[in-house]
Amino acid sequence: MSADDRVDGPHQNQQLVTGGADLADAEAALVLTHGRGATARGMIQMAGEIHRDGVALLAPQAARQTWYPNSFLAPVERNEPGRSSGLQAISDAIDEANDAGIPTDRIMLVGFSQGGCLASEFLARNPRRYGGLAAFSGGLIGEDLDDEYPGDLEDTPVFLGCSDVDPHIPEERVHDTADVLESMNADVTKRLYEGMGHGINEDEMEYVAGMVAEL
Repeated sequence: MSADDRVDGPHQNQQLVTGGADLADAEAALVLTHGRGATARGMIQMAGEIHRDGVALLAPQAARQTWYPNSFLAPVERNEPGRSSGLQAISDAIDEANDAGIPTDRIMLVGFSQGGCLASEFLARNPRRYGGLAAFSGGLIGEDLDDEYPGDLEDTPVFLGCSDVDPHIPEERVHDTADVLESMNADVTKRLYEGMGHGINEDEMEYVAGMVAEL
């Protein structure tokens, strides 16, 4: 994102909450995006279960604890400027890690629910090789997905985990998200859990901990 494209929206003056290894000493980083009504600090605590030594944790905070106002399935313009401002917050956190000497291919995006949608969207809109994406109960944003997302994710490992009856995330959107990211050369693992509520389970945490270990 060049300086001219920079978004200055509701989430730009929020605190970036940090944890884990000190950025200056870290070899890798997780950028963590929280769900609606939740907090960056909560994501840092959750990441304690998947965290490894040498990994910095960076969690942007959404203004009023909400990245965008409507369902992620609403027409995109109905979630502006929150959506674009949230994507900028992820971009800023990645820049901070890059500035500390951590290359993008050792930076993994981890998001839950609304934050999982935002992280997925960021990956699709800014394709290159990342350390990974773990989207818990999330998917690409918009009423209809674009026919084509140009760009190459260069084998970025992606984990999509969701309930098959999630009240917020239709199963079909998880499949569509996997298809889009695979078409962009991501290495996608998709797991749908029967009858699970809107949450994160142990199997998901275990898998993502493995992804972090490989960073």
